[in-house]
Amino acid sequence: MGGEIITLQAGQCGNHVGKFLWSQLAKEHAIGTDGLSQLADSGTERDDDTKPFFRENSRNKFTPRAIMMDSEPSVIADVENTFRGFFDPRNTWVASDGASAGNSWANGYDIGTRNQDDILNKIDKEIDSTDNFEGFQLLHSVAGGTGSGLGSNLLEALCDRYPKKILTTYSVFPARSSEVVVQSYNTILALRRLIEDSDATVVFDNASLLNISSKVFRNPNIDLQHTNQLISTIISSVTNSIRFPSYMYSSMPSIYSTLIPSPELHFLSPSFTPFTSDYIHDDTAHKGHSSYDVMLDLLDPSNSLVSTAMNNPTYFNVYNTIIGNVEPRQISRAMTKLQQRIKFPSWSSSAMHVNIGRRSPYLPSQPNENEVSGMMLSNISTVVNVFENACNTFDKVFAKGAFLNNYNVGDLFQSMQNVQDEFTESREVVQSLMEDYVAAEQDSYLDDVLVDDENMVGELEEDLDADGDHKLT
Repeated sequence: MGGEIITLQAGQCGNHVGKFLWSQLAKEHAIGTDGLSQLADSGTERDDDTKPFFRENSRNKFTPRAIMMDSEPSVIADVENTFRGFFDPRNTWVASDGASAGNSWANGYDIGTRNQDDILNKIDKEIDSTDNFEGFQLLHSVAGGTGSGLGSNLLEALCDRYPKKILTTYSVFPARSSEVVVQSYNTILALRRLIEDSDATVVFDNASLLNISSKVFRNPNIDLQHTNQLISTIISSVTNSIRFPSYMYSSMPSIYSTLIPSPELHFLSPSFTPFTSDYIHDDTAHKGHSSYDVMLDLLDPSNSLVSTAMNNPTYFNVYNTIIGNVEPRQISRAMTKLQQRIKFPSWSSSAMHVNIGRRSPYLPSQPNENEVSGMMLSNISTVVNVFENACNTFDKVFAKGAFLNNYNVGDLFQSMQNVQDEFTESREVVQSLMEDYVAAEQDSYLDDVLVDDENMVGELEEDLDADGDHKLT
């Protein structure tokens, strides 16, 4: 069984996504928006596990294990007004000095630094309510100020404070074109922290989110309300086997162990099909899907929530959750077909994993009782496209030295030289990640990693004296 997971919602994007996520989780667990159980008999034995994401008191009232953070109050106020009495008011943090991140990573990071003790105190108290704390999941955007900057500061602090706990992020990347020029700066700085401090990052990009939303909702006026529903659907599906425990994948470590072959290759691309009314507010008409159909459709790039531009991509690992009226024989047949279609490097011998998930028994039986939906997390070479787009935009702006004065803020950036150094180092870290993903496409990847590790150990041993202490130079 998995342990408790604390959700951290940072900035406008994180809290907007959180609003839809908690609505979805509450619906799947028969919990009202006031936190009260909607089961007719509170003594009925439940067919789910609410504990990983909800606290429950003696009156059968459920409270999300969530911390909401923002530099200004409007979005959090909207969430709290929508779910009156649902969230713990002690788990809300808004900058008390009226400071705004103003679309600047540096401002957001500085706000996080100045208020770190207060935020960590709220997190510590929430952890105190757990019996088997497993880790965190951070919801945020990498392009703005608060989710990007404060989120980065928080990742660093949590990695240092809780080094043995799983740190997952659900990170929204900007579209290639943007009206906010400094988004590329924010993205590179945040991406460095995702590389260095996150254990697993599920990547979304706005271009794919908007494209899929236009098809799913069949609405010409797509906005963030629509895209946030798609993101919450992915998070709900990733955690399905934890909340409706399965035999094999009942914890985040058990899922990530199938997907992440080495610490640096932890950026995961989500796909989903079809979006039924179990997940989205607008019920759309679609044909029935068999388990076989869904498994194959998940491989279609048009169902990916990350933009892809590569032909014949390399998959390092794949994890599918198939939910609904699943026929195991169709799953086996689909896996055989997919093994023939997917390009895996030779070092990834058991690269496809399938969890047969459970549809919540508390959802309306119609119209989706016999429907099948699927979610795929893939560790795939095409995620490099997201990083390349960020780097290309960053390089053009940084070469001109544009807007660098906006980042001369706080302890991290005490001088313009600090600003230059931080950007240069962050860009190098991202470049190294892209090179790691390219190297992973080679059949010799794991052998090369082992050789590098052995060389590093040898260098460290040469630097020790006879007593095992570092030599003084």
